[in-house]
Amino acid sequence: MQFLVVGASGATGRHLVQHLLDGGHRVKAVVRSRATLNTAWKDHEHVELIEASLLDMPDAELAEALRDCDGAASCLGHNISFKGIWGAPRRLVTDAACKLCSAMRTTDAGRKKRFVLMNTVGVADPALGEQRAFGERLLIGLLRLVLPPQVDNEQAVAYLKNGIGLQHPHVEWVAVRPDSLTQDTETSPYDVLPAQTKTLFKPGQTSRINVGHFMAALLTDDARFAQWKGQLPVIYNRETAA
Repeated sequence: MQFLVVGASGATGRHLVQHLLDGGHRVKAVVRSRATLNTAWKDHEHVELIEASLLDMPDAELAEALRDCDGAASCLGHNISFKGIWGAPRRLVTDAACKLCSAMRTTDAGRKKRFVLMNTVGVADPALGEQRAFGERLLIGLLRLVLPPQVDNEQAVAYLKNGIGLQHPHVEWVAVRPDSLTQDTETSPYDVLPAQTKTLFKPGQTSRINVGHFMAALLTDDARFAQWKGQLPVIYNRETAA
């Protein structure tokens, strides 16, 4: 199988690419610069590097990149810096999801493609009855006012739920919600749950390498994808799960 990964050179994306390669799959990896890329798979024979900024790619070029791919994943997110949080593009996650899903509609007609989005546990899923306590609602309201990434992640999920839905003829999706991200070097046991079991004031932990592992499983494992299709699963490292 072959997949397009955007945000492939990032802290989580590089793990996703490696997991896909370990499973014997091919990857088209969208990176800003080959010269500054520092990953174990930089020169892998099953990796095609595409030097580009996704939001600047012409639609026809992106559609061609998606040709013959079984799906795509976005690990794009806002850097923890002044520019990353308050600078452009403020709708990075949402616009990337829209652009990828739009391109899937015009590529390999009649063939459904999977889209897996890395999101955040900061986005609640009211459809599952994820009700936040009063203090958490106040905090989320404040984050919406002062931190554009919170609104961006919420809008990306809203687009998938309302713009793509569950019966789209060309796209089927899962939005993965990790909690506080950690930098581990090896995969470890983790739990995937339909709803949050932690609070914003007592968060769980999720290693980036585990997120990459789960996203790779969603892309490549039919049963795994069918289990979570159209949902927002939460992933916690096993030792922090409820």
